[in-house]
Amino acid sequence: MDEFLRWYFSRRPVLASTLGAEGYDHTLGDFSAAAFAEREREEARWLARLEAGETGDPIDRDLVISQLRGAVALAEWPDWRRDPAVYLSAVFTALFTPFQHRLRPEPELVAAAISRLAEVPGVLAACRANLDPELAAPLIVRRGLGQARTGRAFLTETVPGMVGDPDLRARLAEAAEPAAAAFDELVAFLDGFRCGGTWRMGERLYSRLLRERELLGYGAAELHEKGRAAWDELDGRMREVAVRVSGSPDWRAAMETLMDDHPGTLEGMRAEYEAETRRAREFVRERDLVTFPEGEECLVLPSAVYSRPVVAVAHYLAPPPLSSSRTGVFFVPYTPDHFTPEQVRQRLRTNSRAQMPSIAVHEAYPGHHWHLATLAANPHPVRKVFRTPYFTEGWGLYVEKLLHEQGYFGTPATELAHLDFRIFRAARIVVDTALHCGDMTTEEAETFMATKASLSPGTAQGEVSRYCAWPTQAPSYLTGAIEIERIRASYTGSLKSFHDRIAGSGGLPTGLAERALNGGGTPAG
Repeated sequence: MDEFLRWYFSRRPVLASTLGAEGYDHTLGDFSAAAFAEREREEARWLARLEAGETGDPIDRDLVISQLRGAVALAEWPDWRRDPAVYLSAVFTALFTPFQHRLRPEPELVAAAISRLAEVPGVLAACRANLDPELAAPLIVRRGLGQARTGRAFLTETVPGMVGDPDLRARLAEAAEPAAAAFDELVAFLDGFRCGGTWRMGERLYSRLLRERELLGYGAAELHEKGRAAWDELDGRMREVAVRVSGSPDWRAAMETLMDDHPGTLEGMRAEYEAETRRAREFVRERDLVTFPEGEECLVLPSAVYSRPVVAVAHYLAPPPLSSSRTGVFFVPYTPDHFTPEQVRQRLRTNSRAQMPSIAVHEAYPGHHWHLATLAANPHPVRKVFRTPYFTEGWGLYVEKLLHEQGYFGTPATELAHLDFRIFRAARIVVDTALHCGDMTTEEAETFMATKASLSPGTAQGEVSRYCAWPTQAPSYLTGAIEIERIRASYTGSLKSFHDRIAGSGGLPTGLAERALNGGGTPAG
């Protein structure tokens, strides 16, 4: 595993440094077509080697095998030929995250950033060279274009603005100018790029990823039906709760009314989320539901400028698990600067006061922040590196239900909002599988999300764009939560020990998480 991780990090230095590995923070890596092709060949060789061996921890081995099987499957769906985000996200992450985490003195951070800035023109040139007009889809390219347009301000204003020392700040801003010019060039390129590919993955590859990477025992068609069944069951429950909220079983109308009670500004939204995060932590501590990692802290901050065009919901940045830090960031979903007052109002409505308790629980306590701060203490390095959203996002939704059971959502309004988030995740299963299996258009998907969950039309559009760009991720929330609930039902220990053990074992595919909870078991064939 150590040898594998050294190879893995050498091919992904941005990820390595984000995880807290030392020695990778001065480079972005090789984004040439030759490098991507060679990495695909190496992944196939590593998979064959690990499948042939039986040494080491069997869960570690099966975790890496599942990730490699997913990578080998995706070689026929090369994102580096399809999606500008492969290149943009690497640049944004490499330059933003170190200053957010601050694991090293500021002069060292600036020196590393300047070294990486020098490589940005080459990375963006590789993006222009590698995008294939026959594979890239217009929707995905437009999504990348929106993100690329934030590049100049991000490099010349946002990143230098995170530096305290005036001289270092000036040096960084000066070094950013050639990289910013490269972003200008990429924006012009993407704006004129004509392509005719599809974002639809297709049922065969989608199902293969579910079975081989996520280790689920079923494919896209069955997952789709599970989503529809879950939606129907939740719809019935929400009708009952809606009567207590508004006197009518129309839960959509009840949620529309509840969403009118929201903070008045984006900063007001952030401040209220910060207060709700503190309340969630205290509730979990009082109920003794988990063991808190020593030194953990969750900051509540505005979302990064570069992420605002493509991420319309709250999200979380974990502490680097290969470091000693236990500080994570709950990012509140600010809007891009160009949004109209009505678009800002719609964003505030989808972060209403009835919804905030569920979101704070999911993102912070005992959701992502608690889980990933706990995971960072796991003694198995590969479990700190590889985690699947089918556990991590499943965990976030599982703990929402847990805190409902514990009485955290103490009013009919917050209970209805809690159920609304769950039915939203059921709708995601339905839409994501239907989109990628060719059973739904983007317009139909947007309508579904706006009418089967309480999303504004603008938020629904952003959600569907995300599903098109990130197949199989959207179903992970409810699918993983149901699996974790199933595992808990057969566990004979205390609730706290269940949480500490299964979440502390990593962010494993749920079948491996169940084996880890029960002492390891035998490796999969």
